[in-house]
Amino acid sequence: MIRLLAHRGFALGLALCVVFIGMALVSLAWTPFPPNAISIPQKLQAPGALHWLGTDQLGRDTLSRIMVGARTSVAVGVVAVVIGLVIGVPLGLWAAARRGWTDEVLGRAVDLTFAFPAILSAILITALMGPGAVNAILAIGIFNIAVFARVARGAALVVYGRDFVRAAQSLGRSRLDIALRHVLPNMANALIVQATVQFAIAILAEAALGYLGLGTQPPQASWGKMLLDAQTLLAQAPLQAVFPGLAIAVAVLGLNLIGDGLRDLLDPRMKVGRIG
Repeated sequence: MIRLLAHRGFALGLALCVVFIGMALVSLAWTPFPPNAISIPQKLQAPGALHWLGTDQLGRDTLSRIMVGARTSVAVGVVAVVIGLVIGVPLGLWAAARRGWTDEVLGRAVDLTFAFPAILSAILITALMGPGAVNAILAIGIFNIAVFARVARGAALVVYGRDFVRAAQSLGRSRLDIALRHVLPNMANALIVQATVQFAIAILAEAALGYLGLGTQPPQASWGKMLLDAQTLLAQAPLQAVFPGLAIAVAVLGLNLIGDGLRDLLDPRMKVGRIG
């Protein structure tokens, strides 16, 4: 842990993510004002002592909605990444262990999924099921399945080529036992790094879907929906677009810095000259 914190990029990313996730957790129990409370006489107020980040076009407290939006982003990111890990990793391990037609079928299925990015998949799903946070999570999660399946397959193929795995195979170990005891632990680093990257992508995708009106629906706060509402107010209250945009940037930057730091420290092929 000390070595991780000595990496400047990782330390900065961790600090940003602590702020981001801390806001989400605090919002579960407290916000400065009720996030959906409308007060037309107080609309479009500038940041001040009462409303630290001002108010929106309906008089709702911007800081409170930013905090609730962080909760929405964390929920979408976590669930979408878990879906990718739980389904994609076993598929990648299975393909690497079986090879042959199994590997070929999975490869073509992954290629087909990559032809439909997360946002386009969400558009297709919401066209059938209607807009909403659940459908957005489902679309992003489906995209993550393909990502984690490809990463798991590539990492597993490298591990399967090592001597200790061949020794286990020669001793008659089952494929499941080899996968769980030898292959999975030795590819965990790649999966952890990829999880941070996909978390950041999920936040961006959720914000984009909210901006398009396909993600989280009103009155629930979403950073993307806040940007959509603020675009018509740029002349009157430009900060209403700055704050949610800054929140997205901070969250994504923090996760990317953590991913870069973990990649530097966990991958022995990476140079460690940037540490310290």
